[in-house]
Formats: sequence, C-alpha cells, structure tokens
Amino acid sequence: MEGVATAGQRQLSVPAQSLGRPSPSFRLRTESLNTLRLRRVFDLFDHNGDGEITVKEIALALDRLGLGADTEEIRATVEVYIPPGRAGLAFADFEDLHRALGDDLFGGPPEAAEEGEEEEDMREAFRVFDEDGDGFISAAELQAVLSKLGLPEGRSIARVQEMICSVDRNSDGQVDFGEFKHMMQGITVWGA
Repeated sequence: MEGVATAGQRQLSVPAQSLGRPSPSFRLRTESLNTLRLRRVFDLFDHNGDGEITVKEIALALDRLGLGADTEEIRATVEVYIPPGRAGLAFADFEDLHRALGDDLFGGPPEAAEEGEEEEDMREAFRVFDEDGDGFISAAELQAVLSKLGLPEGRSIARVQEMICSVDRNSDGQVDFGEFKHMMQGITVWGA
C-alpha cells in the first residue's frame, strides 16, 4: 500500500505485507489522549534520551514488544520524515509520521470525541495495564508492562509500588479505573 502525497505532504511508502490489519486503537478519538500516548511512545523509543528516535531505536523498541520488523522497511518508511542533517525523528517529526500512517490506514484524522468515546478510550488504555482483567492495576501488572517495554522502572518492584502509591487515592495498593482516569486527566504533555 502506498500513500499518495498532495502538495505540502511527504510521500509515504508502507509495504502492505508489513501492516497487517491495523488495531482500532491505533489512533484515539480524543486528541489530548492521543498526544499523550504518542509522547509516551516517543519517549519509550528514544532509548538514549537525546530527543530523537533513530531507525535503530525504532527497530529495538519493536523487537522488545515482540513486533520485530525489517530495519530496511522501517528505514524506507521513516527516512522521509527525518530532516536533513539529523540522525533521527524529533517529536514533531514523529507526530507527522504517525499522522501520515493513520491517514493512510484510516482515511483522515479522527472525529472529535464525545464524552462516551473519551471514556471508552480511557478504558482501553486502562485494559493495557490490567492484564488479568479484574478491574485493578496491581504492582505486578504494572511491573510486567514496564518490563515488556524495556523501561528501567520495571526492574524494581519498590519503584513500581511507589508509582502505584502516587495515584492510589483509597490506599488499597492497586489502581482502579477511577484513579487511573484521574491520573490521566491530570497529566500535562510537555513538548507536544
């Protein structure tokens, strides 16, 4: 599948066999949640923390997530978004790439979210962490997700428990959906 560039847009070349069927959660309907999620993905991919993600870092992150991809396919898709003289994508470039991939896969930007859709997007994000589906995020579940993503916080159960305590308003040692929602609504995305 190839995207067709219009005036002012970059050409997007995406091999059809590497895309498979896109997840309905690829792009959330709530712009603030979408930007937050995208910033977190960017920060996860920016392995060395230099504010840019390279093709090598993207390949490493995808491998850690069990989504191994051919480095040359990644390079072919990403290189048109890397400005001349730069080694990788800054966050704004990553947003452009994400938008182009989303437009190519879904046919344009998401519609504005209604209140019920925003709630469903929050629930979907919550379910990523609630691995056993019991309605709570335990320290073990958070640690498992952080470890899968290769984050250093996932190596220390004490650090994970601190993270849980920072949002656990009823002090039951786990995060319920209300606490998760409260935390997500209070997050400011810097540099987005």
